[in-house]
Amino acid sequence: MTDAERLLWSKLRRRQPKGLQIYRQRIIGKYIVDFYCPSSRLVIELDGGQHCTDEGLKEDEARDRYLTDQGLKVLRFFDSEVFENLDGVMQRIWESL
Repeated sequence: MTDAERLLWSKLRRRQPKGLQIYRQRIIGKYIVDFYCPSSRLVIELDGGQHCTDEGLKEDEARDRYLTDQGLKVLRFFDSEVFENLDGVMQRIWESL
């Protein structure tokens, strides 16, 4: 896990948000997602700098399209958001659960 994933995982594990189970690194189709809450059908992805390239953006778009076609909601956050505004990230996750 990256440092950002470790920090966010410390807030998500052990059913902390709304008592819901959230899993880390789950396989959905041909993708491995960072975090997944099956009861809310919510995928949470953390993005580092490699996601800001043209290729990274295209890959993320294809991944998000596949996941939403499966009836899932995808939230994406940059690693920097986790470090600089963890409360805001958690608020958005809470609202989406």
